[in-house]
Amino acid sequence: MSKIAWAYREAPENVPAGVLPGHSVADVGSDEVVVFLIGMRINRWRKVRSWFPVFTAMPRMLAELAKNPDLGLLSVRSYWSGRVLMTVQYWRSVEELGRFAKDPTLTHAPAWSAFNRRAASTGDIGIWHETYRVPADQVETLYGNMPAFGLAAALGATERAAGRRNTTHERLHSTRPEYVER
Repeated sequence: MSKIAWAYREAPENVPAGVLPGHSVADVGSDEVVVFLIGMRINRWRKVRSWFPVFTAMPRMLAELAKNPDLGLLSVRSYWSGRVLMTVQYWRSVEELGRFAKDPTLTHAPAWSAFNRRAASTGDIGIWHETYRVPADQVETLYGNMPAFGLAAALGATERAAGRRNTTHERLHSTRPEYVER
């Protein structure tokens, strides 16, 4: 039994419902992963009329995407830190993300247009996004006693085979050890 397997040996009996015991990895496949980060920053709290429409637009977009899985969104998680709200999204392809963003019959394009007309020039709110198109062989995932999260929520999770580790850490010149003693 490896040191990692030993460390997690009692996890199957101890984890709460919905948590995958032990080590797991995302089932990335052999193509690519599209990670899309999008958010807003409230620059002036008192200018609610500027930022509130943007704040309320994202839940509508996410609800539309949840109802239409054929649009390409695989998984999303939202975060709030101080003045910044952000969603981490996983998409099937950059092309599907672009189609969603520009389609005037869907929620994003009209919201984007309204922002440009009403709030962009005020400086009361900032918006941003980052798109990462990552080849599958450049992705490393590892989850210990976690429910499906991140890429594992988007693509599925599989148990990490004994001794199996993605080689991405080697290509990235990671110095992290495989296991750290207590």
